[in-house]
Parts: sequence; C-alpha cells; structure tokens
Amino acid sequence: MSSSSPNPQVITCKAAVAWGAGEPLVMEEVQVSPPNSMEIRIKVVSTSLCRSDLAAWESHAIFPRIFGHEASGIVESVGEGVTEFKEGDHVLTVFIGECKACRPCTSGKSNICQVLGLERKGLMHSDQKTRFSVKGKPVYHYCAVSSFSEYTVVHSGCAVKVSPHVPLEKVCLLSCGVAAGLGAAWNVANVTKGSTVVIFGLGTVGLSVAQGAKLRGASRIIGVDNNPQKCEKGAKISPEIDLNIVFSPSTILGSLFVIVVVVAAAKAFGFTEVVDPSSYQEPIAQVIKRITDGGADFSFECVGDTDMITTALQSCCDGWGLTVTLGVPKVKPEMSAHYGLFLMGRTLKGSLFGGWKPKSDLPLLVEKYVNKEIQIDDYITHNLPFDDINNAFDLMKEGKCLRCVIHMPR
Repeated sequence: MSSSSPNPQVITCKAAVAWGAGEPLVMEEVQVSPPNSMEIRIKVVSTSLCRSDLAAWESHAIFPRIFGHEASGIVESVGEGVTEFKEGDHVLTVFIGECKACRPCTSGKSNICQVLGLERKGLMHSDQKTRFSVKGKPVYHYCAVSSFSEYTVVHSGCAVKVSPHVPLEKVCLLSCGVAAGLGAAWNVANVTKGSTVVIFGLGTVGLSVAQGAKLRGASRIIGVDNNPQKCEKGAKISPEIDLNIVFSPSTILGSLFVIVVVVAAAKAFGFTEVVDPSSYQEPIAQVIKRITDGGADFSFECVGDTDMITTALQSCCDGWGLTVTLGVPKVKPEMSAHYGLFLMGRTLKGSLFGGWKPKSDLPLLVEKYVNKEIQIDDYITHNLPFDDINNAFDLMKEGKCLRCVIHMPR
C-alpha cells in the first residue's frame, strides 16, 4: 500500500519483529508513521543480513525491535523540508549519516557525523521517538534503519540516491559490509602496491578487505581462519604454504556448493594463502612474523574479538606496521596490548564504515560496481523471500553463508 499524497498517512505492513534476545523473529502487522521533518519513508526492496544484526539480536538489547540496516528501496513519501529526494527515487540506506554541516563532516578528516552518527537507542535522530508500533506498543529501530520491514522511515541524511538502473538486490551490500571492507583497505589503511597484508576473519568484511588490497596492488594477502573444515575440499595447510592455494572462509561450515562458491570468490578477491592457527604449535602472531620476514605491513581484524586485535597488532612489523580493527565485539569490549608494540612504531586504527562519507562517497562505489571495477555478486550466497528471514539467521549462526539477501514482496 502507498500514501503518496502530500499528507502521508500511517501505513500498515509486515515486519519481522524481534521480541527478545535470540528468539525467532515474528511476522507482525506493524504501523509505520509518516515521515517527520527531514525524514523519508521507504518501501524496502532488498535487505541483507549483516553479522552485527545477528550479534545485536543475540544480546540483551532493546526489545521489541526491527533489525536490518543493509538495504535498498524506493522512496514512498517525504517529510517537510526534504528537497534531496522525491517519491520514486531509488536509495540505499546507511547506518551512519552525513549532515555535511557539523565539525567532522566539514573537517575532511572523519566520517563520524555528530548529528547523524551511530544511533544506539533504537530511536529516530530527530525527536528520539520510534516510527513503528504493533497494536499501539512502540517497536524500536536498529541503527536508524530497520529494514526488516516492508516500509521504514529514515532521516534523509541516512539515505543515498542511486540510479534506477542499478540492481537494488545487489548494491544493498554497499550499505555496510562490502563498503566497510573496501574502505578499510583504501581509506583507513591506504594499502600500498607490493605490500604484505594479513586479514583475521574471512567473512564478507574480510573478503572485502582482500578485494580492496588486491586492487591496490598488494603482493601477498594472507587470511587467518581457525576453522579446519575449510581444508576438507582438496586443500591442505602446511607451514611452507603454496601461495597459489586458496581456502574457503571460516563462515562456511556446511554445503559443498557454498564452499565452492566462496573458494572461487576468495581467488577472485586476491587471497594468496590462508593460515589455520590450529595447525601450529606456536602462537599465530609468531607464525605470521616468521612467514613474512618480520611481520605484515598491514593487518586487519575483522572478527569482532578484542583479543584478536592484540594478535593482529603483534602480527604486523616494527617501524611502520599498521593494524586496522573493523569488528564489533559482543563481549569484552576492552583490549590490552604491551606498550612496546607502539614504542616500536606500530599503529592501531579503528574503522567505521571504512571511512566513507555516505552521501559523498557511496555513489562512487556504486559507479565502480556498474563499471565492473569492484565485485559484489560473489558475496551473495543465498537469496530468500522475506517470509524465510529466520532461515537467514540460522544460516549465519551456523556459518553457512556470507550474505543472505532478503527479497521483499513486490
């Protein structure tokens, strides 16, 4: 249903509502309020499941809630003051916005908007209220997007217009994971030609870092994965590793079909080798330092484990080694590292959304995809209808997918 009149009305539609931590999502009839000033209401076309959705769903966060933030859709109506969008525009949603006026936005040094930064309360940026309800009961947002609903309301600063000719079911992945990995390699680390890169965690983000490093001309891209099952399909790990062997990522535990797809993707994205820590008696940081003659030039932590941040830091070289952390830990948010690592010249940097400013930079990434300069399609291991969204959660929990794209009813 639609409310494309000058005065949009409440819409009733289907949404997958999480009522409690780890509980299956329930398809509910939800009421979606009209967009307020500087907001837009979007008919969601495609949305993909990100590991941060899974982590938040499993935690004791705010409930009831509608998760989802990696999405694409079509503008259904616009609120007062919105001039950038009109009904019918195709858009990507983004979990951090860009107001283009605050200090970080105008600094040229950061993408962490002070006005439309990461929203943690489950409410809209503008008035700290929710736009969703079920039988009069408020339902909270997630990351200011909530795309596991047929319709959603976002701030106009948290959406990016794209060409109507771009496949929305593909480019929705640029709303988070793929863009985050590419940006970490390009913007945050600035990977250089001929460098050695080590990546901890080989899911969508880790694969995207590898793709970015390859495109920058890195000569050696090493993946670190502690899942020995990745070696069962015709590959083996040894200390003297063949740089032409590529192994499947840790997220793949089951289907041979998925393993074959991801192995092919890993080759295309540039991995030259993958190291299994369980195959060695020595700590993995020592292994990396040994096989790279003193440590990698760049290391990336894509797991969401603060202990792994320390390991990644130990795995890069003295003098100029740079570690970038992208993962969001579910537990133990504090990390520790010996001061000597920094005294010897190592650097640790954090990365949110790969340093991209959404409105300024995402159109460039979309253009690169259209021009076949970057890959997106190979990250999509499953396409599911909206009614099967709980299956997508199961697949990710079991490590049997990279990205599941959820297709909304037409």
